[in-house]
Order: sequence, then structure tokens, then C-alpha cells
Amino acid sequence: MRCALPVRTFVAIVLASLALAMPFATVDARSHAASPPKDVSLAELPPEARDVLEHVHTGGPFRYERDGVVFGNREHKLPGKPSGYYHEYTVPTPGARDRGARRLVCGGPRKNPHVCYYTGDHYRTFRSIHP
Repeated sequence: MRCALPVRTFVAIVLASLALAMPFATVDARSHAASPPKDVSLAELPPEARDVLEHVHTGGPFRYERDGVVFGNREHKLPGKPSGYYHEYTVPTPGARDRGARRLVCGGPRKNPHVCYYTGDHYRTFRSIHP
């Protein structure tokens, strides 16, 4: 079966349509960053999150090997900071057989972070923790 258009014409049309679509397909992630995280008070946090936060401020010990690793903020849901600024910590989920979805992400010095955020849904949403 023969194509109705010569191959060169077909390729030219495809390339032209891609070129027209490119400006719309290329989006700076920062322009679509989520709005600033809403606040949550210390009293509103699950008790396990309060315990982990206390351990963050004392430097440990932590329950999970991955606690304290750098959080990359690749989705840009937290304010932009230099690489290595944020660290993540597991908030145990009662009854879970694995680490679960709950985390604290703290920014700044490890024992005295400038700010900490809570996520109960594995980084989809964050809430800024305040006293």
C-alpha cells in the first residue's frame, strides 16, 4: 500500500507540527509549583510525628536507616533551597508493614532546622509545622 504523501512531505509536516507544539509543551516547573504549604500546629500532628520531630531536634536516634537522607524537592512543592538543605525522616504508621507514607522534611541544620514540614501522603502535599 502506498502512502498518499511522499515521505519527505510527511516528515516535514510532522516536524512542523512538533515545532509548533514545543513552546506549549516546555514548562518551567517553578511556574507550576504548588502554593506554599498550609500550616499545621504541633498539637495537630500525629503523636508519632511529634516523637520523630523531638528526635530531629536531639539528633536521633532514628528508627529507619533512611532517616536523615537529603530530600531532593524535585517536584518543587517546598520553597526552593540549595541542594542538601532538606532532610527527610520517616513518621511510623501504626499497623504498616513498611515505612508507610508519612514523613517529616526539615530544612536547615540537622539538629536545629529552620523549618519542618509534615506529609501524610508520601510527598503529594506538605504542611508547615508551627508551635
